[in-house]
Amino acid sequence: MRHERIDNWPTAAEYFKTTRPDDPVYFFSPRRLCATHLFFSDIFPGTVTYAVKANDHVDVLRTLAQAGMTAFDVASVVEMAKVRSVSPNAQLHYHNPVRSRSEIAIAKTFGVRSWSIDCLAELDKLGDLPPGSEIAVRFKLPMQGAAYDFGEKFGTTPENAASLLRAVVARGFVPCLTFHPGTQCTDVEAWARYIHEAARIAEAAQVRIGRLNVGGGFASDRGAEMPDLEKSIEHIAMTHTKVFASTLPELVCEPGRSMVANSFAVGLCVKAIRPDGSLILNDGIYGALAEWRDMVAVGSRLIAVYSADGTPKTSPSRPRVVFGPTCDSLDRVDQQIALPNDIEEGDYIVIQGMGAYSLSLACGFNGYGQGAVVKTEDF
Repeated sequence: MRHERIDNWPTAAEYFKTTRPDDPVYFFSPRRLCATHLFFSDIFPGTVTYAVKANDHVDVLRTLAQAGMTAFDVASVVEMAKVRSVSPNAQLHYHNPVRSRSEIAIAKTFGVRSWSIDCLAELDKLGDLPPGSEIAVRFKLPMQGAAYDFGEKFGTTPENAASLLRAVVARGFVPCLTFHPGTQCTDVEAWARYIHEAARIAEAAQVRIGRLNVGGGFASDRGAEMPDLEKSIEHIAMTHTKVFASTLPELVCEPGRSMVANSFAVGLCVKAIRPDGSLILNDGIYGALAEWRDMVAVGSRLIAVYSADGTPKTSPSRPRVVFGPTCDSLDRVDQQIALPNDIEEGDYIVIQGMGAYSLSLACGFNGYGQGAVVKTEDF
């Protein structure tokens, strides 16, 4: 069965030494996830929700609920059901702004508290909602500083956002605003520009908004420059206070990648070393490395190599072409990966920072990518 449950292990190396797995392995450290949850809870001046799309594994959701997470950002009714299975009373923020009518009907049975929209047609589709329901109007700006721009698909213009806010108020809902600066955002000014625009939208609409959702986009460590999340959050808080002054809305954020990335590592096995020095691994872009088609692969600081007996390989490294195991020649990491000169068939590669958009994107093409989730103390 996919993602089978295996008991706790002290380290990834010990797991390799004992089990010699032939399939990819997702190593999960609940301790790391709890530490990240505590960081956001302590630093962010508002409600922290977890964006379930980043990693919807039941152990992730259960760990966050047990750590005190009380609100989850869900994009589908399947995600709602998964959250409810571990946290029956959690707040659900359904901030995928486009939904079918049947999805809306099911979402209402789950007791969604907050919805987002980016056009009048989607507001109309919501129909009647319980008193106190929030409607967050999602707006967009031309932005830079992120790995890719979420505004290409969702969000309305500031002018239309003001009109939608007035429509939300007219229908008796709690008016809110929401935005997303783009994934893996490293520009602290991106949030500031959005917050300034949110205040202008509220003023133009002559509406006092209940909450301002500053989205996700917080960067995770990918082995290059360490993201300064504390600096980003402090800048958000300062700008929020300065811009809204006496009409401060409550802040909300929805970290996904930055919440869960650091709590997982992926263990891959070298299936073969080709005559040209390239490697074929037991997983690739149709599995744990799916996101590496669109983003720069993690840096060598987060990559370790072990022999089959768990001994670390420490020889000098050189860049290598890396392929996945499928019969598709497109199953290749775009960037070369620095790996030890003495790497051999049967060795294991551990890549940290892989909790987000790895397990959730693995599709099982050609029968690969069916990795187990293994709890570890650390990697």
